[in-house]
Amino acid sequence: QLVESGGGSVQAGGSLRLSCTVSGLTLTTYRSYCMGWFRQAPGKEREGVANINWDDSTNYAASVKGRFTISKDDAKNTLYLQIHGLKPEDSAMYYCAAKLYARCSASSGPANFEYWGQGTQVTVSS
Repeated sequence: QLVESGGGSVQAGGSLRLSCTVSGLTLTTYRSYCMGWFRQAPGKEREGVANINWDDSTNYAASVKGRFTISKDDAKNTLYLQIHGLKPEDSAMYYCAAKLYARCSASSGPANFEYWGQGTQVTVSS
């Protein structure tokens, strides 16, 4: 089970830290895995924001590079997304996801992921 938290309503330029706690699945017991953050705005397709592999290598969408930072705490089985410089176009439901026995690349899309959270809403006002 993946549970996201940390979303909210903020003004443009603000910051948020999203968390995704994993239960029932100890990721570090797998020889390889990837976790990612995705977002979906109303009427739009779900898009990848950032992902991180078991070896801490990361990938970011071009639209968020320099503003978003993905990280994980293996001891806490938790994934994070630190967001700075929020823009109205960042408003969306944010989802975390995980896939096992795989490495993510910059082109890894939502179809590749096995486990999903329910999402946390981020709303940015101008």
